[in-house]
Amino acid sequence: MEAVVKIGTRGSPLALAQAHETRDRLAAAHKHLGAEGAIEIIVLRTTGDRIQSGPLSEAGGKGLFTKEIEDALLNRSIDIAVHSMKDVPTELPDGLIIECILPREDPRDALLTTGAASLADLPQGAVVGTASLRRKAILLNRRPDLNIITFRGNVDT
Repeated sequence: MEAVVKIGTRGSPLALAQAHETRDRLAAAHKHLGAEGAIEIIVLRTTGDRIQSGPLSEAGGKGLFTKEIEDALLNRSIDIAVHSMKDVPTELPDGLIIECILPREDPRDALLTTGAASLADLPQGAVVGTASLRRKAILLNRRPDLNIITFRGNVDT
């Protein structure tokens, strides 16, 4: 059976989990999409996936994890794009809309340390690593004394 709906997404574990959830919800809502092979998940490699060295903010910043997937939507090689909202630019290309957003999962972050029980228990000037500029801003707002190191990472790394 040729796929009725093609979902485009990145190959990261998070992106694939979101694409599978989207597939499952579509199949549950539309009986004809429940057949084996009716929905195909197509993994697309983005510029952000290819850039492995240096901060992404120095590589152009906007749309690094979405452009190739948006292009695939516009040229109709996929029907649906699945992104993490954190990667979606504030302005979409002409011809694209955000049609649906899945229910939000638990938004809390976790702090992993070798000894401190909480953020307040970290010593003055402690080094904290994060892959998120948003988290860096939140941490510095609460603890301006911390030494925040940004790095690249993903769910599995």
